[in-house]
Amino acid sequence: MKKYGKRILAFVFILLLIITLYLAIFPVPINPVKWNAPQSAGYVGSHTENTRLAGMKYIKIGNYQEPEHIVYRSNWLYAAMRNGEIIRVRPDGSELEVIVNTQGRPLGFDFDSEGALIVADPMYGEHGGLLRVTDFEDKAHFELLTDSVDGIPILFADAVVVAQNGLIYFTDASERLNVNEIGDVGKAGELDILGNSCTGRLLKYNPTTNETSVVMQDLCFANGITLSEDEQYLFLNETGKYRVWKIDLSVENIRANQSNDYAQVIIDNLPGLPDNLMRGQDGRIWIGLVHPRNDFLDFSSDKPWMRSLAMRLPNFLLPKGEGYSHAVAFDESGNILADLQDPNGFYTDITGVTETDGKLYFHHLNKTNSIGWISKNNLGF
Repeated sequence: MKKYGKRILAFVFILLLIITLYLAIFPVPINPVKWNAPQSAGYVGSHTENTRLAGMKYIKIGNYQEPEHIVYRSNWLYAAMRNGEIIRVRPDGSELEVIVNTQGRPLGFDFDSEGALIVADPMYGEHGGLLRVTDFEDKAHFELLTDSVDGIPILFADAVVVAQNGLIYFTDASERLNVNEIGDVGKAGELDILGNSCTGRLLKYNPTTNETSVVMQDLCFANGITLSEDEQYLFLNETGKYRVWKIDLSVENIRANQSNDYAQVIIDNLPGLPDNLMRGQDGRIWIGLVHPRNDFLDFSSDKPWMRSLAMRLPNFLLPKGEGYSHAVAFDESGNILADLQDPNGFYTDITGVTETDGKLYFHHLNKTNSIGWISKNNLGF
């Protein structure tokens, strides 16, 4: 028995040594950068905890998963799904169909003036990019509009908005991570936010000249975007720093880490991680807060070694905020107009909000196989 006990102890010691060496020296995809996260105020003031989302109802969407982005158009809800599909469904849940499958992971999308889909897909082809999809009601035709700018590949195409003048604005969340190599959009995003290397970019594609240019760079996971009402400005969620920018579109090559007169933070230190941005009605712009603030992320912000250890963990062990239902509306000056929460709801991981005349529809990354909605009358809108 003693001999077997010694063998077990030796095995445990060797196993612990291997784990320790792995956590200490195994290569990481990004070398984390030190920064000082602001102290979270929590759910207070404009974000005081509430249950305004408790009355949510649901549209079933079959076996399709994670409608990360939703657009309402001509009495259809279009949604980008986990396995490459873009589906559409009537608001009453009828006529559900797949209109296109990119075979990648479409994230943000919009429609141009000709009704074509403009799609940001970081897993399309070799490393993704910005796509234009036509004839999707017959046999879809794909055109890769751009997959690089200034010689740098677009590795994490994320959000898209098409201006009335035809210009297409979109985000490249990170220059460092090839999502295809990581194999999962969610894990790639978590790794980039852990790294906080701030290589995200706001890009512009001109379909007349086929040129791609940089509007703003050095962003810590450049995420959702939407235009101002006059389309002279653009609002952008910087997920890795819990804030929202207002950016003057008359200039290019703005740097987020340098003081300038063309971009300003209008909402800072949010209680959650901002994801999609969508223009609503009556001056509202909606943010989906996909996760609440994570104590580990904030505590380790100035401890790169600790973040490196976390990067080496399996995906299911990566530090994430607890599931929570949260969406916020603000105006173009950054004033909070509405805050909707459900601390006890199962419809968590809300990435965005699409507003129509009578309803709010909620984008998400949870496992409910549905699109949640709530009547605006129930919210006093």
